[in-house]
Amino acid sequence: MKIITRTVWILSVISLLTDTASEMLYPVLPVYLKSIGFSVVLIGILEGIAEATAGLSKAYFGKLSDLSGKRVPFVQLGYTLSAVAKPMMALFAYPLWIFAARTMERLGKGIRTGARDALLSDEASSENKAKIFGFHRSMDTLGAVLGPCIALLYLYYHPEDYIRLFYIAFIPGLLAILASLYLKDRNKSSINKSISYSPFQWARYWKESPDAYKRLIAGLLLFALINSSDVFLILKAKESGISDTYVIGLYIFYNLIYALFSYPAGVLADRTGLKKVFISGLILFSAVYFGMAFADSLYGFLLMFVIYGIYAAGTEGISKAWISNITDRKDTATAIGLYAGLQSVATMLASSLTGAIWYSFGASAAFIFIAFMTLLVVIYLIIWGAKTTIESDR
Repeated sequence: MKIITRTVWILSVISLLTDTASEMLYPVLPVYLKSIGFSVVLIGILEGIAEATAGLSKAYFGKLSDLSGKRVPFVQLGYTLSAVAKPMMALFAYPLWIFAARTMERLGKGIRTGARDALLSDEASSENKAKIFGFHRSMDTLGAVLGPCIALLYLYYHPEDYIRLFYIAFIPGLLAILASLYLKDRNKSSINKSISYSPFQWARYWKESPDAYKRLIAGLLLFALINSSDVFLILKAKESGISDTYVIGLYIFYNLIYALFSYPAGVLADRTGLKKVFISGLILFSAVYFGMAFADSLYGFLLMFVIYGIYAAGTEGISKAWISNITDRKDTATAIGLYAGLQSVATMLASSLTGAIWYSFGASAAFIFIAFMTLLVVIYLIIWGAKTTIESDR
């Protein structure tokens, strides 16, 4: 049986191209916004609104995809919006225009996520689902390696030429749009015109979902509430005296490790059980945050970022495979979309909490708190998570 099918390859290439475009701009976006007059507070508001838009729209459009029986139109529209929005941010320097373009880019992510993951799930069985999600995550994260490298290379020869970089980022985005044209829905039925699409219709799924789903999501959201932005890891390295070049290098290296280990982690999870690998990933996460509390050298941070990349490989794709294994196939996009939406909100809260602890008690206290709370989540998943393993843990 062919595990990596044509559809999985196409979706993985699309994600690689899109992430290359996004991560090309990630290191320069704050600098560019400051150069056109955005304050730190305004940047924070912009990113908060953008991420909230992405999070909430994931749940709504995931449900819409399930109700319509269609996946590909949502995938194509989502990637198109994200690609077009990137050069838009460089056209005009007006705050409202920037807000609209950035929100449009995140909306595209919200539209496509649930439908894309449902397409991936449909291409797999419960025995190889982690491999499929792991392979896709590996390709996606490879874009997070290529993007910053391209940006660094371009800015080395063209210092501070940020605007042109936004236009260059449209090229891989356009290629992603073209690749999406080769996707086909398995379900050939047309959209049911009689369905009423309430903006909060996705919320009903929580009441209707299996108990195993609720228990698993509770554990995942507990973790999301303490899993703050990776920016804090980068800031810790910077505060310890690591140069900007090495800090960016650490970020690229982390993504490289993440990409290299994602597929092997999926293979391991299919063989030994999704829960075992996921919990092992959380234990590595806790170890990283304990280590980051005391790390003060380049080699120490390098070790932490290696382990952090392995943690990410062992949790991100596997969590989606786990969710799709304990829910009905017709509800896959809704189940993953609802989790992704709630996770986005929880991550925003986590970053605020981490920032408050850092400000009040210092970086080490913030990292130790996160590490300790992660171990409590591990205990929860070991005890109550045993009831969430209907198909995912054999």
